[in-house]
Amino acid sequence: MASQTPSPQRQLHLNAFLMSTGHHEASWRLPESDPHAGSRVEHYQQLARTAERGKLDSIFFADSPVLFGEVGRRPAGKLEPTVLLTAIAGATKRIGLIATASTTYNEPFNLARRFASVDWVSGGRAGWNVVTTAGPDAARNFGVDDQPAHAVRYERAAEFIEVARKLWDSWQDDAILADKADGVWGDAEKIRTIDHEGRHFRVRGPLNVPRSPQGHPLIVQAGSSENGKELAARYADAVFTAHQTLADAQEFYRDLKARTAAAGRNPESIKILPGIVPVIGATEKQALELERELDRLIKPEYARIQLAKTLRVNPEDLPLDRQLPADLPSEDEIEGAKSRYTLIVQLARREQLTVRQLIGRLGGGRGHRTFTGTPVQVADAIQEWFDGGAADGFNIMPPVLPSGLDAFVDRVVPILQERGLFRTDYTGRTLRDHYGLARPGNQYADAGAAQLASIGAAF
Repeated sequence: MASQTPSPQRQLHLNAFLMSTGHHEASWRLPESDPHAGSRVEHYQQLARTAERGKLDSIFFADSPVLFGEVGRRPAGKLEPTVLLTAIAGATKRIGLIATASTTYNEPFNLARRFASVDWVSGGRAGWNVVTTAGPDAARNFGVDDQPAHAVRYERAAEFIEVARKLWDSWQDDAILADKADGVWGDAEKIRTIDHEGRHFRVRGPLNVPRSPQGHPLIVQAGSSENGKELAARYADAVFTAHQTLADAQEFYRDLKARTAAAGRNPESIKILPGIVPVIGATEKQALELERELDRLIKPEYARIQLAKTLRVNPEDLPLDRQLPADLPSEDEIEGAKSRYTLIVQLARREQLTVRQLIGRLGGGRGHRTFTGTPVQVADAIQEWFDGGAADGFNIMPPVLPSGLDAFVDRVVPILQERGLFRTDYTGRTLRDHYGLARPGNQYADAGAAQLASIGAAF
């Protein structure tokens, strides 16, 4: 597509989704890859510095309280992401730092404290990707026989976020006096209990961490089911989502912006970032060669096991050279990742893919859009969705690390900058600054000020 002149008021938001050797499941088999990279802090620190060099808004780590997938298939095992973020914070200055944490297998006090601490350690760059965690394997790590029902998990998540926000507001911004002369460190009247009692939690508070630089760490949400979209509309500052087609992405974008408005929020206050796996080559031929090499290295016997788990069928029901069986469960029968299940099934049906072909399509991004081409073609693909009302930015998922992130930062970002679509330098210091989001007020201080104002007006 031809370069377009964008509105100077609207620019892309770009997040780098980092995963050990890269998002393609066979990336670890390339000669350049370090199969032990996922446990090496220096690997992630360097990736974060690369993303920061490109002026990206943030980096992001997925997580789950379970050993995910078949260990024969790709590098498994992950460092706890909030711990990892503290190490990255010291190696960077501006890049936002987002980690995933489950509302199903944590408690609000511990998690609110953890993210407030990361916000302090990083100088206001922390974000929390809220997930509800699907699957019986995770449940069994916490003494539960099976996962809670989908609706129950999201009900708990909503209350969890409410409690976390109350805890983050349990200190007013000016609660610390540090008055050496009078020997008064803090104002006890500006630190309060929250006394929350709900269906899932009973939390007294206050938090034992002062209100952090951002007030509230950025809230990110990644579920695209009906419950997921409702949760995002109420609470999320950014949404990571997966779509294969422009039309599907546009529909999701319109729907979530409308839900956000219906929830009483400004639709511009939520940033929608679809995932894209950019396979980049100096020429289109080189990009296609890299894609073919990666797909050649996929071991289909492992990939079929993982696909069978996602589809809730036996591996024997998925012959590699046949299409998906006709009698798959409906989305209503799925208690796990509903939206991802539907995306995968629709992709296979729409393009009439065999199981082997579907495995190849999923190998790069597990259902996220994979785009193969030159830097200009990748920039064009990003701009098409951005200008077409399908995205506020993108969750960049390099298929191979570190080379894929280097290619995006050094070859694609300059094109987006030349088109006026992306910043040439940071203009703020916090993650909220990067996303153009206001620092939230303190609900207790604001309520108190409103009450005093109403009393004053009465006289």
